[in-house]
Amino acid sequence: MLVTFMESQDLSSLESIGLRYLTIRQTKMKMILKVQDQILTSLRDFLRKEGFMEILAPIIGPATDPGIRGAKQASIQYYDAPFKIMSSMILYKQMVVSSIGKIFALSPNIRLEPLETAKTARHLAEFRQIDLEMTYASYEDAMGLAEEMLVSVVKDVREKCSEELKGLGRELKAVSKPFKRMTHKETVELLRSKGHTVSYMEEIPWDAEAALSAMHQEPFFVYDYPLIARGFYDREDPNRPGILRDFDMLYPEGFGEAISGGEREHTYKGVIKRMKLTGENPEKYGWYIQMLKAGVPFSVGFGIGVERLTRWICGLKTIWEAVPFPKVPGIVSP
Repeated sequence: MLVTFMESQDLSSLESIGLRYLTIRQTKMKMILKVQDQILTSLRDFLRKEGFMEILAPIIGPATDPGIRGAKQASIQYYDAPFKIMSSMILYKQMVVSSIGKIFALSPNIRLEPLETAKTARHLAEFRQIDLEMTYASYEDAMGLAEEMLVSVVKDVREKCSEELKGLGRELKAVSKPFKRMTHKETVELLRSKGHTVSYMEEIPWDAEAALSAMHQEPFFVYDYPLIARGFYDREDPNRPGILRDFDMLYPEGFGEAISGGEREHTYKGVIKRMKLTGENPEKYGWYIQMLKAGVPFSVGFGIGVERLTRWICGLKTIWEAVPFPKVPGIVSP
């Protein structure tokens, strides 16, 4: 009786999240987790072959990434000091590449998203990403690496998890490079031509991003975002004022954003200038500012969400199907 009830539960429903202690036993869930295990293995294998070293990611610290698109940071008292739970380890990546030129980590992130994001089926309050950084490389290099990485992961999963993909009803096609690349300006023009209200000076809204993704059958890049759209750590192009040397990679078929990354502003003066522009208080970033004064190398990096990658590869309706213990904004669950 329990087995019949368990298998009948729709993993994509919000109600199923609170029953994960039962639904995790579903055949479908087992197949998803098997694919996810292969994804993580493939990501690690690829990056190690490219000369990257895996490090342990921070979970708490005095400061974290403020560029989280409307989400709130989570805070704790670390003895007598206010600490943040990591929303991204981006500041720490700039620290460690001073020692090791190519690094990656499976980084846990907490972002207290607005309640309405539960309806997007693409947002979690707790998620993990493979976060990487490399010195003395460009954002073109990073986009090339991201292409190679996704091609490699898809190839591995198609070969090693064919039965699971079949069981999930997913016809995962091989992807090939180069991926299509569009500037932010070109993307805005395309979306406006389709009736979407999109600004040349801001991030692409969630609904427009989903529509943009649905227009494509292969992964693609959007790059050269406007200066005020992103955080103080993204590098402004010295030859094109107002344009950042950064990018997003998007999945096709309406699955949305896959990767966000770019070149880093690594100078003390440059970061302070950008903080003033974005309204950030440098005093909240004590160790980071001191590090910049001491000097850090030029670097580029990106993060790819493990749950979103799993969702796309498996062809799942929702992001919470792609994680064993989902934390969806506003929903109390195990």
